[in-house]
Amino acid sequence: MNIKNFLKRGAAIVAAAATVACASEEAAEHETNIPTTPICEMAYSAERTEFELWSPDAERVEVVLYNGDAIVEEFDLVAAEKGLWRGAAEGDHKGLYYAFRVTRDGKALKETAGIFAKALDVNGNRGAIIDMRDTDPEGWSEDKARKVQPSEIVIYEMHYRDMTAHASAGSSHPGKYIGMAERGTRSKEGLATGIDHLVEMGVTHVHLLPTADFGSIDESKPTDQYNWGYEPKNYNAPEGTYSTDPATPEVRIRELKTLVKAMHDAGLSVVLDVVYNHTTTAENCGFELTVPGYFYRMREDGTFADGSGCGNETASERPMMRKYMVESLEYWVKEYHIDGFRFDLMAIHDIETMNLIRQRLEALNPDILLYGEGWAAQAPLYDEDKLAFKRYTYRMPGVAAFSDDIRDALRGTLDLSKGGFIHGVEGNKEGVKFGIVGGVEHPEVEYREAAWTASPAQHISYVACHDDHNLRDRLEHISPDASREELQQMVRLAHLGVFTSQGIPFIFAGEEMYRSKLGEKNTYNLPDKYNAIDWALKSENANLVEYHKGLIAMRKAHPAFALGSAEAVREHLSFIDTDNEAAVGFVLDNLDGIDLAKRIVVLMNGSREAVEFAIPEGEYKWICDGEVVEPRGIGRYDAKDGKIAVAPVSGIVLAAF
Repeated sequence: MNIKNFLKRGAAIVAAAATVACASEEAAEHETNIPTTPICEMAYSAERTEFELWSPDAERVEVVLYNGDAIVEEFDLVAAEKGLWRGAAEGDHKGLYYAFRVTRDGKALKETAGIFAKALDVNGNRGAIIDMRDTDPEGWSEDKARKVQPSEIVIYEMHYRDMTAHASAGSSHPGKYIGMAERGTRSKEGLATGIDHLVEMGVTHVHLLPTADFGSIDESKPTDQYNWGYEPKNYNAPEGTYSTDPATPEVRIRELKTLVKAMHDAGLSVVLDVVYNHTTTAENCGFELTVPGYFYRMREDGTFADGSGCGNETASERPMMRKYMVESLEYWVKEYHIDGFRFDLMAIHDIETMNLIRQRLEALNPDILLYGEGWAAQAPLYDEDKLAFKRYTYRMPGVAAFSDDIRDALRGTLDLSKGGFIHGVEGNKEGVKFGIVGGVEHPEVEYREAAWTASPAQHISYVACHDDHNLRDRLEHISPDASREELQQMVRLAHLGVFTSQGIPFIFAGEEMYRSKLGEKNTYNLPDKYNAIDWALKSENANLVEYHKGLIAMRKAHPAFALGSAEAVREHLSFIDTDNEAAVGFVLDNLDGIDLAKRIVVLMNGSREAVEFAIPEGEYKWICDGEVVEPRGIGRYDAKDGKIAVAPVSGIVLAAF
C-alpha cells in the first residue's frame, strides 16, 4: 500500500480533529446502540424509497433529494431504536440523488452519502436512487465461479488500467471494466492479451486492485489521472474511473458485474483488494459525517491515530465498525459474486474481527479466499497482541498473510542494499526454506523468529507485487552489469521458489513477460507510460512466458506442492543438505495417494557456480530445468550414484513415477 500521497493531508486532518469531540466516552456509550439487523441506508421501490441512518448522538437527521444539483425535497428522519433514524419519500424517486445531513451539538455537518451507499453520483458525494436489478447483466442469476481445488490456486494481481490501457492490448475500451471483460483481444503480434492471456497462463484467481469508490481521481475526467485506489471514500459502490459512463450510476455497477461474469465464464475467480483500514480523509467521508469520532481510533488529545500512515486508522474493534466491515464484505459477495478479498494493512484490524469475517463469509461461500498484509505502516493505537499482525496468522484459521520472509530471502530486502538468494547472496537459505514449508513449524528449518502459520495455506508466496519495484526493475538496479539472459535466469529461479512453495503462489501482472515500469519504485499515480503493460513483451520474451505457464501447470499437476496441512508438510517434505549457502534442495516423498509421482525432488542453485546435490537413488523424469517446464516429463534421469549437479542460477525438478 502506498502512503506518500496521503501524508500531505496530515496537517489538515489534525486541524479538523480539534473540532471533534473526544471519542472515548461517546464510543463506549454507543456500544449499547448497535442494531442487530443489517443496515440498508436506501431501499428503493416504485411506491416509496426508505432511508435509514445510524447516528446515535445526532440531534437531527435530514434527507436531501436532488435532481442533478437542484434540491427536489428535504425531510427529517425520525429517531428509532439502537441509534437509528428512519423515514421515507413516498412515490417513485428512481433517478434522483440523496444526501444525509446530520445535526450535532447544534451544528449541521457537511452532507454525506452515508456509509452504506451502493450507488453514487460522480465523485461519490451523494447516493443514487436506483433499482439494483437494473444493473444485472444477462445470465447474472446463474453466475458463479468454478470450483477450484486448494492445490490449484494461483493468484495473479492486476490493475484494470495496466492490463488494457496500452495500444498493444487491442482493447476496445482501454482502462475500463468492460475492456478487461473483452474476449478475443490480441496484440499486434497476434498473441492473446487481457482475460484470454490469464486463461492461457492457467491462473485461477485474479486479484483486482482497489475497486470500491476512492477519492483521488476526478471521475468526470477519468482518463487524465491514474491511481491505484488506496484512498477509499465509499466502500460499497464501484469506482467510476473504470466505467464508460461515470455520470450514470447504474453503468459502473453493471460493467463491473459484466467483468465478474466474464471472469467466471472463463474459469477465473475474482479477488478484490479492500482498504478498510483508513479513509482518503476523515473530514470528508461518511464515517466522520455521521458519527464523529467513533469509527476511527483517536488519541487522547482528540487527533486521529495513524497506523496506516495515511492520516487516520479505523477502529475495527468497535462493534459498529466490525458490523460494518462484515456486512460490507457480505454485500460484495452477494451482489457482485466476489470470490475472495485481500486486506490492505490487515494488521490495523483486530484478530476477532478478522475471524468473524472469515466465519460469516465462509457461510456464504465455503471456498472464499482471504489474505492480507500482516503489517501496518506505523504502530496502530490498539493492543498489539490483539491485531492481525503476520506473526499471529496462526490465530486466524482460513486467513492468509503475505510472506515477506520468502520474498526478501529470494530477491533481497526493500532497501535494495543487496540482493537475495537468486543473486547468490549468502544468509538467505533458511528464509527460502521457511517459504518452502509454507511458514509452518518444521524440524529442518532454523527460524529467525518463529513459524507464524498453522497451515501452509496461510502463507502467500511471492517476490513482487504492485508495491515497490517490480522484479525486472529491481534486478536491473541491483545487477546493472548482468545480461538480459542472466537477469531472466534470476526471474525463473525466483518463481521456481514461489511455485514449489507449500504456500499459495502469487504473481504480479506482467512479471511473466519481463515487464518494466521504467525503473520507478512507486507508480501509484504515474501515467500509463510507467504502468501500462506493453504486450509486445509477450512476444519478445516468449520463452519466459512459456516457462511461467509451465510452472503453473506443474503445480496443478502435482498436488504434493500443496500438501495442505502442517502435519503433512513435516511428514512428506525433507531438505537436502549442501554446504553452499546459496543452494537449497528438498524432497517430497512417500506420495502414494497424494500425487501421481511417488517422489519429487526440487533443487535450486542461486550461486554463481555449479552445485552438486545428493538425492535419493532411482529413476526420475526430468520435469523442470532452468529453461523448460513439462509436468509429465521432458526426459529421463537415472540417479544411480545419487548425485546431480545443478548449473549456476538455475533449478531442477525431478519426479519418480
